[in-house]
Amino acid sequence: MLDVDPYAALQRLRPVGSFTVTSADFADGGPLARPQWSTGAGGVDRSPQLSWSGFPDRTRSFVVTCLDPDAPTGSGWWHWAVVNLPLSVTSLEAGVGGPGGPALPAGTIVLRNDDGERGYAGGGPPRGTGVHRYVFVVHALDVPSLDLDPDATPAVLGIRCFFHALARGILVGTVSRD
Repeated sequence: MLDVDPYAALQRLRPVGSFTVTSADFADGGPLARPQWSTGAGGVDRSPQLSWSGFPDRTRSFVVTCLDPDAPTGSGWWHWAVVNLPLSVTSLEAGVGGPGGPALPAGTIVLRNDDGERGYAGGGPPRGTGVHRYVFVVHALDVPSLDLDPDATPAVLGIRCFFHALARGILVGTVSRD
């Protein structure tokens, strides 16, 4: 059986530590709250609240990503990629960086998601494709920032995180429209 969890594959290739990520908006393995769904699926594309702790002392910055590995694309669907969060940031409020939401810290880069937008794209799997997992990952990096073109793809970000990650915290939410 093929492993469809890209983060498990990363752990096999280059093992790193883990740390805790939690959300006030959903429990690990549980459904995303309706505001975290896409507007097309009855939500409002509001990123969830996230908090993290227990990362390595050598951490210098963070990256937050969200991938739906169950999207019927063969490569998943990137919903969010936030780069260069300073060490002082250990939580993000719901809706951060979105319209009318709290601002992200100066110097933070938000890459385009697979909808082509710079921001969080809520869950909204196509009907008939079952339960989709939304894998939120906080990457603890050994550098204060990544020199990354703002037009880079989340895949390019992934390779940069691969070489600079000290640890990853993972929190999974689900959405089903069946």
